[in-house]
Amino acid sequence: MSGIIRVYKRDEEGTLQFREAWFDEDYSQFVMNHGVVGHQSKTDETDVEDAEVAERLMDAFAVQCAEDGYAEIPDEEQFWVVAQYALKTKEGTSRDKYLEEKAKDALISHLAWRGLGIVDRSEFSDGRLNIFCLTPDVNKTVNAIKVCIRGEDLDFTKLSIGAAPFGEETFKLKHSPKPASSFTL
Repeated sequence: MSGIIRVYKRDEEGTLQFREAWFDEDYSQFVMNHGVVGHQSKTDETDVEDAEVAERLMDAFAVQCAEDGYAEIPDEEQFWVVAQYALKTKEGTSRDKYLEEKAKDALISHLAWRGLGIVDRSEFSDGRLNIFCLTPDVNKTVNAIKVCIRGEDLDFTKLSIGAAPFGEETFKLKHSPKPASSFTL
């Protein structure tokens, strides 16, 4: 069974909407999540007998979304937004590893419930922790990252954020704790 279906469309006013669905095996539920990108979504759960029933619901969901004009956004039409922490050591300490896990977990949930994409990966590089997020909306994602990191009390004063179109390597600085003009991975 496929993991998750995540699709988008712009409404008449140009607002980006999203819908997604998945089968939660732990609770034996078919879950649909939908709303305006950047805002807390609405979620509907339906109890299902087994994975076969969930698969049929996923298929029906995909058909309905296509009929309603929703489609996946290819990676190459999305953007990278990187949440970056300056570290005290080149490789990071055990405290930094804890920060990485805590920040990734918080961002995965925060972005997903707002249709703002995924946390793709994280890495320690040259005295920095970089958390890469793939998103359809840079500005809303930058704001969501700031809200999430502040709300989780994850050392907002050391957070910088950079963004670039998918496939590009030059990142533009979007947020910094101190005056800066560039963003380096």
